[in-house]
Amino acid sequence: MTTHGPVMPIWSCGGCDLPWPCPTRKRELRAEYADAPVSLALYLGSYLVQATEDMPWTPAGVLHRRFLGWVRDADRPTPAVQQRSTATVPAEPGREARQQAV
Repeated sequence: MTTHGPVMPIWSCGGCDLPWPCPTRKRELRAEYADAPVSLALYLGSYLVQATEDMPWTPAGVLHRRFLGWVRDADRPTPAVQQRSTATVPAEPGREARQQAV
């Protein structure tokens, strides 16, 4: 069991007093969830929801980066994204003429 757990409602680390998740806890979580990155994101997302309730004055983007922004490792290749077709859909026949008439 880690000593680097969150101290709520201020969301500091119980082990080092840095903002939670601290660098130590991030390393531990990466190791623990090495084969389950989606599970890690869901786990941290639940903490993000709690933190937004405890710290409503903190901008959402700041909390998102703090809790989830570090989960995607920049060194890991991102999955290939299927490209949308660039084909155009032909306009309705006569549509251009109707628009010019108006």
